[in-house]
Amino acid sequence: MPSTPAAELEVGDRTVRITNPDRVYFPARGETKLDLAKYYLAVSDGVVRALYERPCMLHRFPTGVTGEKVHQKRLPRGAPDWVQTVRVEFPRYGRHAYELCVTHPADVIWAVQMSTVEFHPWNSRRANVEMPDEWRIDLDPMPQATYAQVQQVAEVAREVLADLGAVGWPKTSGGKGLHVYVRIEPRWGFAEVRRAAHAFAREVERRAGELVDLTWWRKDRDPASVFVDYNQNTRDHTIRCAYSVRGVPEAVVSAPITWDELPDAEPGDFTIATMPARFAKLGDLHAGIDDAVYSLDELLEWAERDEREGAAPPPEDEDTGN
Repeated sequence: MPSTPAAELEVGDRTVRITNPDRVYFPARGETKLDLAKYYLAVSDGVVRALYERPCMLHRFPTGVTGEKVHQKRLPRGAPDWVQTVRVEFPRYGRHAYELCVTHPADVIWAVQMSTVEFHPWNSRRANVEMPDEWRIDLDPMPQATYAQVQQVAEVAREVLADLGAVGWPKTSGGKGLHVYVRIEPRWGFAEVRRAAHAFAREVERRAGELVDLTWWRKDRDPASVFVDYNQNTRDHTIRCAYSVRGVPEAVVSAPITWDELPDAEPGDFTIATMPARFAKLGDLHAGIDDAVYSLDELLEWAERDEREGAAPPPEDEDTGN
């Protein structure tokens, strides 16, 4: 059978060629590589905002999401000269990598051409990779926890953020969890951002009671609880960005939502088939994130208070329990 001719997509002032456009990437509904590229083009303003000038790891699926998964830190070979990169160091291993640094929608579509489904950016930008400007709250359900419990914990997190005077920007994770992002001043390194995030998680645990379990080792947690994962603020830890597709057959999306939508929003509602119309109607629900910058000073004071009162600081980054 002859191969399908490549498709060409006009992306602003650039053209991106998509080979094997009819290859099925998402077998649940038969959506193809070209469908994926067209999805990212439809939400390009939002996904570029989420990725802009951040080192970005790519999750690539060369034969579709039921096949091999490649975790790609280094920029794939063959990039056009307009694709930009940022150098990141991995001191523990004595190595470095030049990672994709998105500045234009065509960068995203080119990554799709290279079989990328998921985009996992750092929470810092290339101007100073070592100083995060994004605090990430990851509400991670244990195996027996329900999505309804995650929604309840999210409401508690919203209450704590309000008390702090911080603006949180929620999104679905693409699974059973929820993420909330807070833009922060890039004044602190990863360890301090993680310490502040741990103090926040402790306060959520106090208010949420048995819904939340911050026990370090996953195997020791209540299997019906939610973990407020402050470790997502550790250096080189990444999660799917807003608008990133998840590499599952149903082609679900990590979708920005409003706080008012939280009680009714179901993760399966947001897919590459449904999101373009939603985006066309609502625009980017995270469009104001860069205008709502928070200082971590009060959270770091909470961390000092808790430690004076006997709370253990977060375990070392290397000793991950997750």
